[in-house]
Amino acid sequence: MMAGLRQVVETKGVFCSLYSDRGSHFFVTLKAGEKVDPYRLTQVGRAMKELGIQMIPAYSPQARGRSERGFGTWQNRLPQELRLAKITTIEGANQFLKDRYIGEFNRMFSKPAAEKATAFRKCGRKDLEEVFSIQTERTVDNDNTVAIRDRHWQLDRSPFRRTLAGCTVTICEHLDNTVTVRWGPHLLGSFDAVGRPIERAPKRRGKGGTLEACGNQTPVSTGAHRPLGISPTTRDSHVPTAPTPVVASQRNGKTKEGGSRRLNPNRTTNVSIEPDNLKS
Repeated sequence: MMAGLRQVVETKGVFCSLYSDRGSHFFVTLKAGEKVDPYRLTQVGRAMKELGIQMIPAYSPQARGRSERGFGTWQNRLPQELRLAKITTIEGANQFLKDRYIGEFNRMFSKPAAEKATAFRKCGRKDLEEVFSIQTERTVDNDNTVAIRDRHWQLDRSPFRRTLAGCTVTICEHLDNTVTVRWGPHLLGSFDAVGRPIERAPKRRGKGGTLEACGNQTPVSTGAHRPLGISPTTRDSHVPTAPTPVVASQRNGKTKEGGSRRLNPNRTTNVSIEPDNLKS
């Protein structure tokens, strides 16, 4: 189901809504016969929500009848076509569907739409591989590992955190059986189908780069900074002040230190500024 939906989004674009039955891969129904739970999403529901596609559950018998008739046509015709083409493997059957059967089926049974305009819009997202994956949240153990049942993955040391123990990460199981582990925008590890680490080429940084490019960037020095355009000469203060009277303290020709010397009439000692003169 995930592979088929991804192919539609990649080839045709994002659509407005998906009208389907209430199968367990589409919706969560707490009790048979009741309405679906709109807040508990399946993996398909999560992927559609990320792309902004509304999911509509079918409740009427007529809707279920249309889908069952379509399934019946495929189940009756496709096995015979595979037998005539002498195809016995899943890989060969998928290639046969893509190269021949779907095109012939659409030419025979499709009907022209009532409206000429299309509701599909080109998808600009570059992370469809992650969107159409099976995502599971797990907490990192003290030994820096995560696990799903009997499958374990060892995470490398993170350059931006001393330890990841206790962090809730997302394990993405992709359609090609590879696994990636993410924490927010950070890619913590990539693994093949048997759990061996995959060395990925570094992503291009800068404009158009992906989120992984911003995780471990080092500061870039731009050389010596240009000096500020402020003149080294003294500038007038922006606070206007009144002329400051100067008072020279002299007692019997002696300074406060007690030394006796002759005062220079052109020089002022022991200058005091009265506070009232600071008022604007």
